[in-house]
Amino acid sequence: MGRGKIEIKRIENTTNRQVTFCKRRNGLLKKAYELSVLCEAEVALIVFSSRGRLYEYSNNSVKKTIERYKKACTDSTNSGSVSEANAQFYQQEATKLRNQIASLQNHNRNLLGESLSNLNIRDLKPIEKKIEGGISKIRAKKNELLFAEIEYMQKRVNIASKSSLNVGHLY
Repeated sequence: MGRGKIEIKRIENTTNRQVTFCKRRNGLLKKAYELSVLCEAEVALIVFSSRGRLYEYSNNSVKKTIERYKKACTDSTNSGSVSEANAQFYQQEATKLRNQIASLQNHNRNLLGESLSNLNIRDLKPIEKKIEGGISKIRAKKNELLFAEIEYMQKRVNIASKSSLNVGHLY
């Protein structure tokens, strides 16, 4: 059974108004989250209560989304359309991401000991420290596992020797 329609007007009772605000605010925040996840939309939601309290949601950054909105508005009045501004924004983001990927791939090659010919001593020192730190963490984990295995085996030996002693007493 569906809900009946309610008349949209100001709620006079302060308590009821506050309860309704909280419920509807939470519903609105949930919808904003769902929209951002389901549609990969960039969402920014800003709500001020009647008491002046700020509630916000953004899957990115409210400030960045507002800046993007302002840029899109000024670009759309100057250049013609919001879609052009969006395309330009995504091209810039794609370029940034390509540069990040290239940088990370280069860094990984350096950590593997590849592509070192263009590096000087100052560049090599932090790479060496990272590798040494990684090796010491690996050794510590390996030793931890070995000691745990040794302890487990010693317990098994003790149990086996106790059970063989018990078997020897039977005869």
